[in-house]
Amino acid sequence: MKIALIGATGYVGSAILQEALARGHAVTALVKHPEKVVAQDGVCAVGADVTDEDELAAQLSGHDAVISAFSGHAQGDVLGYYLQGMASIVAATKRAGVPRLLVVGGAGGLEVAPGVQLLDTPAFPAEWKATAEGARQALARLREEPELDWTVLAPSAHLDPGERTGRFRLGSASLLADADGNSRISLADYAVAMIDELEKPAHSRTRFTVGY
Repeated sequence: MKIALIGATGYVGSAILQEALARGHAVTALVKHPEKVVAQDGVCAVGADVTDEDELAAQLSGHDAVISAFSGHAQGDVLGYYLQGMASIVAATKRAGVPRLLVVGGAGGLEVAPGVQLLDTPAFPAEWKATAEGARQALARLREEPELDWTVLAPSAHLDPGERTGRFRLGSASLLADADGNSRISLADYAVAMIDELEKPAHSRTRFTVGY
């Protein structure tokens, strides 16, 4: 497939890029600093500003799918910037006529008890609240989207560098944890789950999650 990957040099985006290339997909890496994309077969680096909807729509045109690993971590107004960027990405994907949008979501919106989301628990780290709230609000907006075929993949609570095992569980609304109560997934296995969904869609217009 021909994939447009937004945020391909980021923490999560870089793992998704490598998994997509390993499976033989052609990737357009849409990033703020294209010089940071390592030159390799199958990838084309393009400078992009996700808040410029007109330019982004032109850049997305002709792709089979868009994967968004966009984040606002480096911005002063993390929440505002993320929501603005996601609104632009959704609109540009539709204008470009790309049939699918896959989005890197957040664990904060997953339930840890009936009606209680991880983000709303006292233990949730303060430094990640704006990012998590952005992901939660973006998901709510996607659920109101009447046309686009979207999918959000939320990680486990801990998304860390680690082995690519290809062995994990999928869930829907609840945070996944192992027998010891640890909620985690490696970056490599998160990327596997994302590209699995790209190749064999099973979660159209919904959010799902992955964990050990």
